[in-house]
Amino acid sequence: MFIASCAPVNNLSVDKVLTKNPSVEKKQAILKKSEIKEINSSESQFFYNSVEVILPTNSNKNITKNLINSFELSIYKKEIDNIALKINRYESLHDLESVLKLKAQPGTIFVGTLTSEATQVVKKFCKQKILFFSFSSDKNLADECVYLVNFFPEDDLVALFDFFPTDSKIALLYPENYYGNKINKIIDSIALSSKSIIVSRASYNEDLHDARDAIKELGKYELRKFELERQKKLLKNKNDEISKNALKKIQKFETIGNVDFTHIILPDYSIRLLEIAPLLPFYDVDPNKVQFVGTGVWDDTLFFNEPSLQGAIFSGIEKSKREQFINDYYDVYRAIPMRTATIPFDLMGIISYIVDNNLSVEEAYGLLNDSSIKFDGIDGKFFFKNNSIFRELDILQIYEGSAKKLN
Repeated sequence: MFIASCAPVNNLSVDKVLTKNPSVEKKQAILKKSEIKEINSSESQFFYNSVEVILPTNSNKNITKNLINSFELSIYKKEIDNIALKINRYESLHDLESVLKLKAQPGTIFVGTLTSEATQVVKKFCKQKILFFSFSSDKNLADECVYLVNFFPEDDLVALFDFFPTDSKIALLYPENYYGNKINKIIDSIALSSKSIIVSRASYNEDLHDARDAIKELGKYELRKFELERQKKLLKNKNDEISKNALKKIQKFETIGNVDFTHIILPDYSIRLLEIAPLLPFYDVDPNKVQFVGTGVWDDTLFFNEPSLQGAIFSGIEKSKREQFINDYYDVYRAIPMRTATIPFDLMGIISYIVDNNLSVEEAYGLLNDSSIKFDGIDGKFFFKNNSIFRELDILQIYEGSAKKLN
């Protein structure tokens, strides 16, 4: 069963001014559609056609702005007129709790909260028979009435290990930050369920002061260099032509022998990736012999022209899948949307389905907990697993400034 995703959840603030856009009249009409409707108390056992959006006032302003813009754009482009959205702002966890006390009525759909702390507050209200979609990245909070919608690194690793050839030997080189440590924490359980094995790993500080040492350790650089020198000495003591030719051949090498892994996963991004990637071949981790591998954080054209990353692969969805969204967003807001701004579009399809079919709380839980039901969104097909969204990602390969789907 496939449900096409229409759009996201969240409405713009009512005082948003759109006077500079030629389509302002239509947008104002859409804003009018999204006004909150009065709900008859006799309908309290069902989900309403209104959705409560709860976002922080001061923190994560850029994220909040992108989400709200995306919510507005979804209503505009999809001409959604069956769902009313209402923005609720909170400045502190105490304010959030006050909003929930007022709004958490049986059957209410909520969308929002960006942090683990805020989502923890939400969980206290699950007994009220509500449905809450949170943007938190902490999977420990996915439970009861809380469903998490975000980009999760587990999805990336599952796609990669499903793609690796049988008996692949994997190395992991990761930064010592939240994302890198998260990858290191979850990779073993995913590898154990695959036909590949992790044979080596190393980490480096975010400031890269120890990056060279980490790469040397991972590729056994000193050991291989020592072995090269040993072989040179042996060949120098021989006078036959074969030995002389062999010595001449290895004189240009820095090390001898291959590394003991077939793939190396580099879960890093920003300028660090552009500094780490060229260091690998410098220390004889040859991209022609070892497959360089990334996660979804590589999904940036900034990396696609880096010579050492040509032929490298990463998990994700081709940009062409979201180009229309990016173009529409830019046309309206004269800005490039954050990568996560597509999430609301995927989410609105689910909410529209729930509202259109007037599902009860239990029926909505049943829909979301049925992993055989897949939703089709901007970022590919997805379903919910243990109350967290799980995306079926492709494998993309970098070549001459672009990334194309392989599998």
